[in-house]
Amino acid sequence: FQAEYGIRGAQESRGRGDVYKRQGTHMSGAGTADFEDRDDFVASDRGFIAALDPMVITADDGRVVWDMDWGFLDAECPSTANPSLWRQAQLTAKHGLYKVTDGIYQVRGFDMSNMTLVEGETGVIVIDPLISEEVAAAALALYRTHRGDRAVTAVIYTHAHLDHFGGVLGVVDADTEVPILAPEHFLEHAVSENVYAGTAMLRRSMYYAGINLDKSPTGTLGIGLGAGGSTGTPGLIAPTVDITHTGQEETLDGVRIVFQMTPGTECPSEMNFYFPDRRALCMAENATHNLHNLLTLRGAQVRDPRIWSRYLNEAIDLFARDADVSFASHHWPTWGTDAIVGYLIAQRDLYGYLHDQTLRLINQGYVHSEIAEMMELPPVLEQAWHTHGYYGSVSHNVKAIYQRYLGWYDANPAHLWMHPPEAAGTRYVQAIGGIDATIARAQEFYDAGDLRFAAELASHAVFAGPENVDARELLASALEQLGFGAENATWRNSYLTGAQELRTNTVDHTDINSAGLAPALTVTQLFDSVAIRIDGPAAWDAHLTIAWHITDADEYYRMELSNGVLIHHPTDSLTAADVTITATHQQLVALLMAGSADGVTIDGDSAVLATLIGHTDQPNPDFAIVTP
Repeated sequence: FQAEYGIRGAQESRGRGDVYKRQGTHMSGAGTADFEDRDDFVASDRGFIAALDPMVITADDGRVVWDMDWGFLDAECPSTANPSLWRQAQLTAKHGLYKVTDGIYQVRGFDMSNMTLVEGETGVIVIDPLISEEVAAAALALYRTHRGDRAVTAVIYTHAHLDHFGGVLGVVDADTEVPILAPEHFLEHAVSENVYAGTAMLRRSMYYAGINLDKSPTGTLGIGLGAGGSTGTPGLIAPTVDITHTGQEETLDGVRIVFQMTPGTECPSEMNFYFPDRRALCMAENATHNLHNLLTLRGAQVRDPRIWSRYLNEAIDLFARDADVSFASHHWPTWGTDAIVGYLIAQRDLYGYLHDQTLRLINQGYVHSEIAEMMELPPVLEQAWHTHGYYGSVSHNVKAIYQRYLGWYDANPAHLWMHPPEAAGTRYVQAIGGIDATIARAQEFYDAGDLRFAAELASHAVFAGPENVDARELLASALEQLGFGAENATWRNSYLTGAQELRTNTVDHTDINSAGLAPALTVTQLFDSVAIRIDGPAAWDAHLTIAWHITDADEYYRMELSNGVLIHHPTDSLTAADVTITATHQQLVALLMAGSADGVTIDGDSAVLATLIGHTDQPNPDFAIVTP
């Protein structure tokens, strides 16, 4: 693993070779963290009560939506896996019901995230009901088997990512009257993050999550943050209580909770909270047992490590020194006040260091790819297992910080107008002397252990000649070896998925049903979802107007197709238009998402809506990634 697997291996750059150091730690797993240290295994087993056997959860139609068969991880780490990632996979493969402290329990390993259950005076408060209703229902059933048939008396969403709210219909009914708490602006961010680029994010997620990879020593080892994600039925119930400020205190079923707002950290809408009567601290997803993403490989808006570090510091000051246990929405808890404070200090310093040192080097003139190679963490942070890049990595987090401040352009004019992949590949192959010569040069670098450059050259060959079997196989082999060496689980999954698609020449499409989220879209988000599908060139000469009246909110909107762009905005009243459409919000969802006009009133030219839809195209959920 000391070979050129790495993302941060020994490199040379004209005039800057002296600043690059060999750092295998967070890519090769060969750093200073101690493999003899078993504290995480002790902590992850602490409080175990029971598990399902077999750990398989199915939907009503018999389809398996969650399967925790990771038995192969009981063996010694093979040559096809990074030892550090193998260790993390062993930890995230643990599952069952666990006692955190008196009155607080967690169901772990029933999804990517944890479900936490806090016992109140009459029932139980559910924190973060997983991704889908099937796994959430199974988790609650396991809890009730061992703690009694307690009614759910409240639900808390720690933040606005699907794995923390999508299973809510597995723990309460859609018309529930129990309070549902969430940080301010939760609903906006819960339904917006994946709306506009949702198709691309889903396709990219098939790579970073290894959705189509087998669970095996040569396949996926999970995603570092957990064992993967369930594929059941997600839903959403809107919050009924907004948490708006740090220090806000709520009492749920007799349980006192003090909240800390942490917007802009791991999620635009997120919060930590403290149970003063139980000396327990929930850190949501702001402190987990790995380095988190600042920019997830599936795509998202760049997160702010500066404010992330500062909110962690605030949590230490507000709560940590009065806590006996800290738990989170992923991984296992930390017990003991000193251990909690030390853990949060290291997490705080991790994000702060990456932020500040990246900016320092930016201001010395280095670009993102250089800084990613130069970045070396302090020894104390290297020695802590929970700072390792199993989900985020130092390399792509540094590049995310660069992107946050400076964008994609590195200021070198030679990079301002570069050829796209297929055109560039054709030219590289021509410059090297043809496909065969390019493959030969790539093979030389592969044999020498420079897998990164072998992959780069082989990728040019594939984009220049996608049907060339030798080019595809060499690229697949290079990606596979990079995957086997990666400490980062999402890098491993991306490399191995790329190799798989090159060898099979197919894309195994996975449908994820998110219809349960559509009713939560605002009118503007619904109209945006149509606007981004307009085929601009085909609609250059088209012009139409639509007036909308959304009756249950008594809102008015005007829509205009002009110069290939669909403009829409709220208005005070109906204005003259080619057609006026009157509908409830639910009917609008059905009309735009399913084409159902039941209950909708259309006044004017009824063909206008069909004309509008005729100017949209369908997103491609199976677009090519490793080939043209």
